[in-house]
Amino acid sequence: MMIKVSDSMGEMMVTKDAYYGASTQRAVLNFPVSGTTMPDGILHALALIKKEAARVNGELGLLTEEVVSAIDDAAAEVMGGKFQGQFPIDVYQTGSGTSTNMNMNEVIAARANEIMGSQRQGRTPVHPNDHVNLGQSSNDVIPSSIHIAVREYAGKSFLPALKTLKNSLSARSREFSRVVKVGRTHMQDAVPITLGQEFSGYASQVEHAMEAVEDTFLHLEELPLGGTAVGTGLNSHPRFAELVVLRIASQADIPFAIAPNRFAAMGGKDALVSLHKSLAAYASSLYKIASDIRFLACGPRCGIGEVAIPALQPGSSIMPGKVNPVIPESALQAAVRVMGNDVTVTMANASGNLELNVMMPLLAHVIMESLTLITNTTILMAKKCVDGISANIDRCEELVEQSLALITPLAQVIGYDEASRLAKEAGLTGKTVRQLVREKGILTEDEIKKALDPAGMVGN
Repeated sequence: MMIKVSDSMGEMMVTKDAYYGASTQRAVLNFPVSGTTMPDGILHALALIKKEAARVNGELGLLTEEVVSAIDDAAAEVMGGKFQGQFPIDVYQTGSGTSTNMNMNEVIAARANEIMGSQRQGRTPVHPNDHVNLGQSSNDVIPSSIHIAVREYAGKSFLPALKTLKNSLSARSREFSRVVKVGRTHMQDAVPITLGQEFSGYASQVEHAMEAVEDTFLHLEELPLGGTAVGTGLNSHPRFAELVVLRIASQADIPFAIAPNRFAAMGGKDALVSLHKSLAAYASSLYKIASDIRFLACGPRCGIGEVAIPALQPGSSIMPGKVNPVIPESALQAAVRVMGNDVTVTMANASGNLELNVMMPLLAHVIMESLTLITNTTILMAKKCVDGISANIDRCEELVEQSLALITPLAQVIGYDEASRLAKEAGLTGKTVRQLVREKGILTEDEIKKALDPAGMVGN
């Protein structure tokens, strides 16, 4: 059943069970683009702003106690996920996010009216603009909600995921500290290293990513609340932003603060670009780590096969017994998506026109997507892959002994040219370096043991 609702532009028809009103319905009809709606984290943050704004406006004497209480309760219900189906607007909407802001205003106002015993769609005693949106503009609350959601997710989900993977890689590094294997550069055999050293490099890459993400938090915690339409704060109480941000910081347990320059915070989205650049950098590291692990595990009989990774599912619909590196491959795909998203984020920031960025919904969608993808795949890499990796010690020893690069220490004894000649001969004959040196009597057995000891070539 449909009912008639109205806004400043006139009447619209919405379903009887809708909490949103005419402004939301107009946006639904105007933007049938992707079918993708605003991320839950953004909506949660936006409802938090409305909740704390109502409380502050009550403290400032701008709203009655009854209206504040109703808005507070309604916003809390939204944050709790009660109205999941009431935010139907496509991400590809008006660039300021005004449609989503009004969607939130209408839902909270309608529910507040119900709480106060009035008609849901009556716009009284609680009005979506006059009361729920009091002291605010889409232009300051939408970027603030993005900063809140992104900072919360990055700090409370993404960084712990990185720590989990770093710890998993560090544990394998310690476990494999005495497993000597052939090193590889340019995808060709190189001098020996330990498997533990190889994994220590991966762990360090993840640790660096953690530091890079944390370095972006200072500016990400700056909120343009109180700037209203263009950054001047028109129609907002002088103490509104300060008090609302203090409340949000307390609720989120994050040191959010008023942006020192709201014009920069509303016209540009540099802090979001910086955060996403750190995500993209980590995604490229994760791609390298996952790709390396695939190479090291390739086989099981006809490849490198220096490590084994957990077998999780059948790998072929036609080849019985085949098992694929499904978790690393999933990580590769997620990493590619995040690196691609970085172009979108950079271009979206460049779209800022004069006093306002006009790609905020896209920024919200893409950054939250990247955070979700990279967080989930990081946890999977740790728990379903790295934790279960084992070393094939026999295979590592076999490949080290066959490596022509084992001759490298002899260059200091017999010279580079002679060592090169021996390496080429070993390659042509199929003999190992050790066999040739022994056959030619170049060194004594004790000297051979000392000079061609793989474990002695790996350093500390």
